[in-house]
Amino acid sequence: MKKKTSAGYIVFSVFNYIFLTLLALLCLLPMIHVLAISFSAKEFVEANRVTFIPLRFTLDSYGYVFSNSAFWSALKVSVIKTVLGTLLTTFFTILLAYPLSRKNTMFPGRAIYMAVLVVAMLFSGGLVPTYLLIANTLHLKDTIWALIFPCSIQVFLVIMMMNFMRQLPQEMEEAAYIDGAEHFNILIQIVIPCSSPVIVTVMMFSFISQWNSWFDGLIYSSQPQYYPLQTYLQEFLKEPTFSGIEGGFQNVSNNSLAAANIFIILLPIILLYPWVQKYFIKGIVLGSVKG
Repeated sequence: MKKKTSAGYIVFSVFNYIFLTLLALLCLLPMIHVLAISFSAKEFVEANRVTFIPLRFTLDSYGYVFSNSAFWSALKVSVIKTVLGTLLTTFFTILLAYPLSRKNTMFPGRAIYMAVLVVAMLFSGGLVPTYLLIANTLHLKDTIWALIFPCSIQVFLVIMMMNFMRQLPQEMEEAAYIDGAEHFNILIQIVIPCSSPVIVTVMMFSFISQWNSWFDGLIYSSQPQYYPLQTYLQEFLKEPTFSGIEGGFQNVSNNSLAAANIFIILLPIILLYPWVQKYFIKGIVLGSVKG
């Protein structure tokens, strides 16, 4: 049976497609511009002649980036920081969200803990007390843990996972209780397997947050060898160190080198997101609904 469409629906659909196409181009064009600069020769970049197509294609910028030991040191710190930070954030979020997803009769102090979390989400102790805690009290400055622990608990992610868990069928848990299962068994065998969409969403949020953070590396790392990749890039953009070295890198400028660094840093996010998109959307939608 052929579905009839009105003129108004057709006009709306055309407008919607045009608007979304323009919005997508608005997001893609800056990235394409940066990519074109990274592949262009020095004279065209410094003359601001590069738009969206590389001029005199060259890989010299990427060759210099990959030959720089500081880049590999920062990449190593970022990989360790991101992997450990994502795993710890997911682990702590699950442990905190599960008891908060229980009914008030099962967890009488739930309202108090929720109030504390909401206050912590809206207000922070401030930068100076946090720095003194990390550097002087815990003595974590110039260590990888200083880049991980301060953001290992994110209240927004806890609330999202808590709401997801509250919507799981109660009959499964009640049957497990009848069979003698404890909370730990229910969490491992029932709740976590059923919560894979929101867990992947939490991991994705945490991965992006850990990978893109630069300020923590700036204040908690006093030496460049402890910088993560984003802090390394920020320092390079603030004070470019490239000065036209010899030996095959004559086509490299500070702008093309910065563009190559930016695109390399963006690449993991670009490659990862399409694989987790279906879980990402489902986890956000279901986890944002109040149970």
